[in-house]
This record gives sequence, C-alpha cells and structure tokens, in this order.
Amino acid sequence: QAQLMESGGGLVQAGGSLRLSCVSSGRTVSAYSMGWFRQAPGKEREFVAAISADGGIAYYGDSVRGRLTISRDNGQNTVNLLMNNLKPEDTAVYYCAAAPTSYATRNLNEYYYWGQGTQVTVSS
Repeated sequence: QAQLMESGGGLVQAGGSLRLSCVSSGRTVSAYSMGWFRQAPGKEREFVAAISADGGIAYYGDSVRGRLTISRDNGQNTVNLLMNNLKPEDTAVYYCAAAPTSYATRNLNEYYYWGQGTQVTVSS
C-alpha cells in the first residue's frame, strides 16, 4: 500500500505561481507513472499532467499546457507540479495519483493510489 500526500496549495493572484509537491510513503512508486488531476466544485475530476516512471515522458492537459511543468525525483519519492501564470479557472482541489504502469497515462481509471488533495485558489 502506498500513501500519497500533497502540499503546496494555497491562495494566489492571477498570473502568480505555485509549486505543488507529492510525497509517497509505504510501497515504493518509483516504477509507477505519476499524475496530477484536479476537481473544481460541481465538475468532474480533470487530468492535469502525468509523467512516466523514469521521468522521460510527460503529458499535459490542453488547458494547462505551456504553463505547468511536472517533474519527479525517485530518490526522494517526490513528484512536483510547477504552475505558472495561474488563472482563476485553475481554482480546484489538486490530487496526486500513482498508476501501476511505467508509461505516462492520462486515463484516470488507470490510477490506483490517490492523495487527499490540496486546494489551489486563484483570485482575479
């Protein structure tokens, strides 16, 4: 069993930046692909970014491409999401997740472990 814990959320003005982190404990997820999803009130959970187990491949959602960067440090059991030029529509709870695949995946249903989420609020 792996436990994922997100941190780094908060309140930021439009145009600002935040860096989310996700630390894993328990079962090692270094061989797992990792992803970030977000969910705004009244909306479905949405794919944000994913990274392959070796960190060589990354995918991004259409609405965030060019503004967000996902990275991982398997030695530190950490996945980071650097978010720049934030917009009010980025406001959501952001979730870290791990999928038992080596390839990066956008498919929410492939993710097995989930964190509790961290709130990101972007004011206009």
